[in-house]
Amino acid sequence: MTVFDKPRTRRAFLQAGSVLAGGALLPSGLILPAFAAEHPALGTYPAGSSGDSVFVGISVPRTGTYAASGEDLIKGYVLAIEHLNAGHDLMHKISPNLKKGVLGKTVKYGIADSQAKPNTAVQALSKFISENKAVMMTGSVSSAEAVANNKLAQREKVIYLPGISGSNDTTGKDCVRYSFRECFYAETAAKAIAPVLIKNIGKNKKIAFLTPDYTYGHTVRQSMEEHLKAGGWTVATNQVSPLGTTDFSSYLLNVANSGADVVININFGRDAVLSIKQAKDFGIIGKMTLVVPYNTPFLAKEVGADIMAGVFAATDYWWTLEEKFPLAKMFNDAFRGKYKSNPEWGANAAYMQVAMWADAVERAKTFYPPEVIKAYEAGYKVQSTVGEVWFRGADHQLVRPVIVTRGKKPADMKGPDDYYDVVDVVPGEGLMQAPDAFGCKLGDYT
Repeated sequence: MTVFDKPRTRRAFLQAGSVLAGGALLPSGLILPAFAAEHPALGTYPAGSSGDSVFVGISVPRTGTYAASGEDLIKGYVLAIEHLNAGHDLMHKISPNLKKGVLGKTVKYGIADSQAKPNTAVQALSKFISENKAVMMTGSVSSAEAVANNKLAQREKVIYLPGISGSNDTTGKDCVRYSFRECFYAETAAKAIAPVLIKNIGKNKKIAFLTPDYTYGHTVRQSMEEHLKAGGWTVATNQVSPLGTTDFSSYLLNVANSGADVVININFGRDAVLSIKQAKDFGIIGKMTLVVPYNTPFLAKEVGADIMAGVFAATDYWWTLEEKFPLAKMFNDAFRGKYKSNPEWGANAAYMQVAMWADAVERAKTFYPPEVIKAYEAGYKVQSTVGEVWFRGADHQLVRPVIVTRGKKPADMKGPDDYYDVVDVVPGEGLMQAPDAFGCKLGDYT
């Protein structure tokens, strides 16, 4: 593998694949090439898949406010690639055609620190394309980097798979033909959790939003506001802060004086941790009900179970789903065996992205990007760690459930990682907007 240093990156080394250059002797005595591209050159095809291995470029934040989530994604990516190359049983459950590797080729990878910055992410992935002939790119925690990577993928004709990206725009107005998103997002999170909030907290509540100032924050806020109208909920204040804020006191002072009943904290990563801890210090938590509509991995561990007790949140995956889904148990066991801990949802999302990409390639029987994309778009049902899932061909969004959780009191925890009760596993299809509702126009295959 190639691993770029953190916080600074170093130049990736070239992974040179061997190309079959021999021939086969025919009865007539004619010599024909044993290797020929089955499709015209496009993106990194056929150079990236002409040898006995293929390369995957991974770009995630390893420094900055989203670093913990970036490291969590890496754990899922590395486990998935190891499982691909070994032909692990879990991979066979997700991709029945798989043997060892993808189409028999070993999967290699490189990792770069995106710092959650769009330009840095694009530079890293561009290097993987030019120097390593990457056949697939993946990774993101900020939706801003995911959207930028979408544009790179479409321009370079190399498939890109976002890691964590909660903005409606990623498969909405900024969707592209060459990108597919696994994780839940603003609209599905809001539609899943809003009825739970109205039922348990009541009607006609006033909301104070804490919103990060970029595409993820704004679209989550819009979707939450829209779906809470059904319960008569209104907005008392919307406090918008820059990504990477460390002192939330001015925003929290406005929340404290807003007359709100509920604080909906949309911040993610370290911003979520700091804003919640500071809200506790301000005396806001306790007077107002805290809601986290897009849960940050490790949030309960960082802020403490006492603060998160009773807090409703929406998430992509929680490890106790192993009681409901057999593949979740297989994934958890493998993750625990390698990392000696329970997985968070970013690691699961990363694993599933790699596994479903391998499945699409195996069904396409080629690495030629348009054929792989069409395999994704066919709507093939895949067995996953959260049940049966599939991609919508019209916007490349995975149809998958959203998990609604509620924080446990410390006294009710059965172990050190037992932070949440799963309140509901809400089927995905009914949560999703019409494919063109957010302006998705996928673009060309070639």
